[in-house]
Amino acid sequence: MSVSAKPLKVGVIGLGVGERHIVGYQAIPGVEVAACCDVDPAKLRDVADRRDVAERHTDYRAIVDNPDIDAVSICSYDDAHVEQAVAAFESGKHVFCEKPVALDRAGLDRLVRAWSDSGKRLSSNLILRQSPRFIAVRDMVRRGEFGDLHYMEGDYIHQILWKITEGWRGKMDFYCVTYGGGIHLIDLMRWIAGEDVVEVTAMAAKKLTRDAAFPYPDTMTTLLRFESDLLAKSTTSFGPQRRQIHTLNLYGTKLSFENANGPARLYRGDQPEDEEVFDVPYPAIEKGDLLPDFIAAIREDREPIVAATDVFQVMNICISAWESADTKRAVAVPSIV
Repeated sequence: MSVSAKPLKVGVIGLGVGERHIVGYQAIPGVEVAACCDVDPAKLRDVADRRDVAERHTDYRAIVDNPDIDAVSICSYDDAHVEQAVAAFESGKHVFCEKPVALDRAGLDRLVRAWSDSGKRLSSNLILRQSPRFIAVRDMVRRGEFGDLHYMEGDYIHQILWKITEGWRGKMDFYCVTYGGGIHLIDLMRWIAGEDVVEVTAMAAKKLTRDAAFPYPDTMTTLLRFESDLLAKSTTSFGPQRRQIHTLNLYGTKLSFENANGPARLYRGDQPEDEEVFDVPYPAIEKGDLLPDFIAAIREDREPIVAATDVFQVMNICISAWESADTKRAVAVPSIV
C-alpha cells in the first residue's frame, strides 16, 4: 500500500507511554491516529487534547471493534495486554504491544493462537535493537569479527524502584522485574548472537523492597544457555545508585566488547595497547523508533524488525526464567512457535 493510497488508521490504548506512540504515528506520512483510549477520563482528555485526537474512549473495545481502524498500539497496564491483543487480532487488527505481552504461559499460548489465526502483524517495543551502537556490534558479530562468542552479559540497571513500590505495577496480582526490564537485554543478546536460548537458571531476591508492600522479588539474575553452548547472564535491578545503563558485555575468541555510558571499549587482547574506543552513539533511541518499521511491515506485507516470533520467544524465555526462580531448578525453554 502506497502512502498516497487510503490512510492507515491506528488506535492507541493506554496513554502513559501511549502518548509517545501517538506522537510517533503522527510523524509517519499516510498514518492517522483515529482514536485513543484510557481508563482515566482526565488523562484521556488531556492527552487527546494535547495531541489533537478527536475520537476518545474509556473502553478499549470501542477501538478494537471499530472496522475503520487497521492497527492498534497496546500501551495499557501489563495485566491487560493479553485480553486486549487477543481482542484486536480477533477483530482483524495488526498489533503493536508494549512488553511484556503476557504474564504467564497460559496467556502467552492464548496470544500465540490468536495471532496465528488472524494472519496479522505483531511487534513489540524491544527498542534496544534500534540503538546504533548495538546495531554496529551485531553487524561485527555477523561478519565474524568477534570470532566464536562464548560468554555475554546483558543487565538492565535503572533506578526506578518507585515503579513497583508506588506505581500501578505494584498493584497487579503478579509482576516480574525481568518481564519489565531484563527482557530488553535478553532480546538484545538473542538478536546479536543470532541463536536461541535452550535452558535457563534464575535466582530472585526481595531485599530492596523488604519493608514495602510490593510482594514479589525486586532483583533477578538469570543464567542462559544458548544452542551453541554460548553462556550468558542477565540481571535486572530497579534500585542501583547510578545512572541507567544497558550493560552489554560480549566475549569472543577474537574480540570483546564492553558497553558504557559514553564511549564503549573493544579489546583484542589483555594488554593496554589491545584496547580501543568504540564511540558509536548510545543509546540514541526514542520510544517510538520502531513504529515506522511496524507501519512499513503492514504496508509491505513482511515481518517487522521485531517479528512476532521474536516477541513470543523472548517472552517464553522470561517466563521460563521466572519458573526457574520460583521452583529453584534449571528449566529447559520449551518450543512455542
